[in-house]
Amino acid sequence: MSRESSDQSAADPADSSTAAADGGVADARFEDVDWDRIDSVNRGRSLKSRIWLTIVSIWATAFGGTLFVRYVLGDSMVSERLGPLQDTLDPTVVEAIPLLSLNDGWVSFPVVGVVELHNWLWWITLAGFVYYGAVPLYENPRMTRYYWRRFRKNKAAVISGLFLVVIFVIGFVGSRVTSQPEPEAGLDGIPPVGISTESYNVGPAGQKIADCAGGVCTGTWEYPFGTTTSGEDIFLGVIHGMEISMMIGLTAAAISLIIAAGIALVSVYHGGWVDEIAFRWVDIQLTFPAFFLYLLLVYSIGGSMFILILIFGFIEWGGGARLMRSEALQRREEPYITASKAAGANPFWTMRKHLLPNISNTIITYVSLSIPSIILGEAALSFLGLGDPTMVSWGQLIADGRDNLANLWWISTIPGIFLFLTVLSFNFLGDALRDAIDPRHEGAE
Repeated sequence: MSRESSDQSAADPADSSTAAADGGVADARFEDVDWDRIDSVNRGRSLKSRIWLTIVSIWATAFGGTLFVRYVLGDSMVSERLGPLQDTLDPTVVEAIPLLSLNDGWVSFPVVGVVELHNWLWWITLAGFVYYGAVPLYENPRMTRYYWRRFRKNKAAVISGLFLVVIFVIGFVGSRVTSQPEPEAGLDGIPPVGISTESYNVGPAGQKIADCAGGVCTGTWEYPFGTTTSGEDIFLGVIHGMEISMMIGLTAAAISLIIAAGIALVSVYHGGWVDEIAFRWVDIQLTFPAFFLYLLLVYSIGGSMFILILIFGFIEWGGGARLMRSEALQRREEPYITASKAAGANPFWTMRKHLLPNISNTIITYVSLSIPSIILGEAALSFLGLGDPTMVSWGQLIADGRDNLANLWWISTIPGIFLFLTVLSFNFLGDALRDAIDPRHEGAE
């Protein structure tokens, strides 16, 4: 009998190697399977996960270093509170690190040069959307086709999605190949192409560029959207405003989502005093008028783009956490959560694998509503002059034309139209995504 076994094993070495690799699942009974071997194999991270962790580690190191050099080693409100310790901190120590240099208080990296703090947040947000959004859709073509069939039933959402893609691409590419609009003396008041205005509304230099005759000036293709009261090109301002709106909306929403989901899942999973303390703080936060808190923080800290993103990200999460908690409370009583706890699974693993995926519809609804509200919030602060003065946003352009709506209406109207359509598109898109992904909406069609 042993001779037959040895002959069979020698005749079929592939089967024995397969059995060794899978712990003997194919041929053995349940109680004979080497589950420890299987667990050790499955416990390792995939190549995709290792690449993502590498990217996040590099980003965290670069972002943390830039933050430390800018706000601790450099001149800032933080460094001023260090007292005598500040005299011992020398930002030029950065230049002792190979491949790094210091440029006007900012760390200059090889290839990419100086990267400001808000751009670090913007890049990791885009990478996160690719890793957690685009990659899973690519890896699951069947589910992607299913979601697309449900999504495309909403024609308004399809058009809105295409519009947002165009806005994103034009803003992302255009802001890197064009310069920011600069004030030009005498070029104020040039109307858009196809629009006419009285010549006294146009500056002297603008009258030479625009087609002026008989006391009326018509727009020119050199300035297709016209110019502001200070002579800035509105077309360039709209392009740069596209990326600013997308940047602050997506980045602040991502920060808010991480905080809201983390607080909601931990509170629901552990319950008791953890849940009580966390959501009593949420109640306090929600009772305070958010916009006045924005004004207070921006006025006291400053209105740089990085500060604005942090303010919106760390203040907007309260409502989302409450929505996610209510959904997660229902999922906590499901049998698979009970079985996971009974099997001794790690709490973080249970929350990530079971709770989080099953509240995805609430997450999408929350993000789709928070992005337009954040964009509107940034536009409102910029309209009041509390935004980042070094960057052109739609709110600044709207504010520039508010005193001349009768004669130079296009200054406020054109960026206002883009702002309105962007916010509306995000709302249409969010509703359609929720209906496509949430199976509970199937019967409502």
